[in-house]
Amino acid sequence: MPTLRSRRSPLPAVAVTAALLLPLAACSTPGGSGASGDAQRLRVVLAFPPAQAMSPYGDDAVTLSRLAVIEGLTTLDENGAAQPALAASWKQDNPTTWTFTLRDAVFQDGAKVDADAVVRSLTAASKASPLPRALSDTPLKATAVTGGGAETVRIVTEEADPLLPQRLANPSLTILSAGAYKNGEVNPAGHATGPFTLTDVKGTVAATLERNADYWGDKAKAPGVDVTFAADGTARANALRTKAVDVAEYVPISQASLLGDSYVHAFPSARTNGLSLNTGRGVFADPAMRAAAREAIDSKALVDGVYEGRADTARGLLGPGIPWAAGKRTAPTGRTPAASRADVARTEEIVLATYTNRPELPEVATLVQQQLEKRGFTVRQVVRDYAQMEADALAGKYDAFIQARNTLLDTADPLSYLASDFTCDGSFNISQLCDERVDAAVDKAASLTGTDARHRAEMTAEAAVLGADALVPLVHERFVQGYDDARVEGVALDPMERTLITADTRVG
Repeated sequence: MPTLRSRRSPLPAVAVTAALLLPLAACSTPGGSGASGDAQRLRVVLAFPPAQAMSPYGDDAVTLSRLAVIEGLTTLDENGAAQPALAASWKQDNPTTWTFTLRDAVFQDGAKVDADAVVRSLTAASKASPLPRALSDTPLKATAVTGGGAETVRIVTEEADPLLPQRLANPSLTILSAGAYKNGEVNPAGHATGPFTLTDVKGTVAATLERNADYWGDKAKAPGVDVTFAADGTARANALRTKAVDVAEYVPISQASLLGDSYVHAFPSARTNGLSLNTGRGVFADPAMRAAAREAIDSKALVDGVYEGRADTARGLLGPGIPWAAGKRTAPTGRTPAASRADVARTEEIVLATYTNRPELPEVATLVQQQLEKRGFTVRQVVRDYAQMEADALAGKYDAFIQARNTLLDTADPLSYLASDFTCDGSFNISQLCDERVDAAVDKAASLTGTDARHRAEMTAEAAVLGADALVPLVHERFVQGYDDARVEGVALDPMERTLITADTRVG
């Protein structure tokens, strides 16, 4: 593996800028990124290329949401509360039944947003494989309500779900027109409702968006967006520095000071970077070995050595981006004593994996490897683009996996994160954990309607997960988005990471 010093060395700006300009030029409309009508097109570089051909049932849905292409029945405000989107209003009929009344809107292909379209989209999501994480703990059934004049949808959950309005804001539960569903595949291009229409995708390289002239809300101020995907964080920063792009997602910490304050916009996040340990097979199937790995980790060394102080030391699964968590946290329960260094030294080699899309993670992996080896583990690293790793990680093919996880992404409440990542039937269970104590704690939290009581139950579940050493918290990230605030307006700095480009984003 390269040294930390070599990882921080910036690539030549000319080389990375030229690489980014090629796809931008290819996908821009005549006039490129310059004037188009009364405004300029936006040029944006994102860190994560499409992993599922822009399917809404995986992480690509977040990309579509961040580009203001897709919408659900609801959206979230800055406090995580549900607000109207395609649903103008809703009410809870009983603990398991809700009624949503739709607003007057049309899809980007001209079809009307009606109850049948909502039922079709939510039904398709509930049958998708893999199942969207937002539905991993709450199966639902949607039906159209006839009569009464307004377009209305009834949604029934198997058990009481007080978070349903927040859950329906999840990008994977986007509402699409009938034209999106063909031959067993889902294609959101031209079939969504957002202020921008996805018109072209060039594999994992670039995408083109155009203003949706029929948008039900305020029309987009930019005529379009030309998007490139670049996993290399230095490349994204250099493209911003040389004005090859207007907005660069996730500027690396190492580049922030080089860009200057006018380009760097840091803000707190709900993201926890953690070391998922494979509880299902290999060395870390032994809880004593997981405990030894946990004891080997020095979070402060990671904050100082990799993040230059622009992160918070690990405090649990839920960090300072979730203010209520600290006051309700309880000590981990049921921990197994750690194996001795001599016992650790007799184990077989472990595979430690992470991805390049977040530039700090390979550096974190290098320090984590050193810390584990100091404890006696023999470690081999695997570092690739995330799109090449997700399936293997979910299948449990790595002994340890370092990931940056947004704990509020699914419902703006950590319940879905806990259910999807740490329960026996969780759809994003990289640690392969199946522990009846964790399942019971998550089930209890899901049954509670009071916010304070639910939060306390969630912290009990956190204590059980930490007690099992299924995940070792490493650091809590702070986000850095890059744009010139003298030129670019309306970029969303969203701790939940669902929005970036909005109808208000434009080049001044």
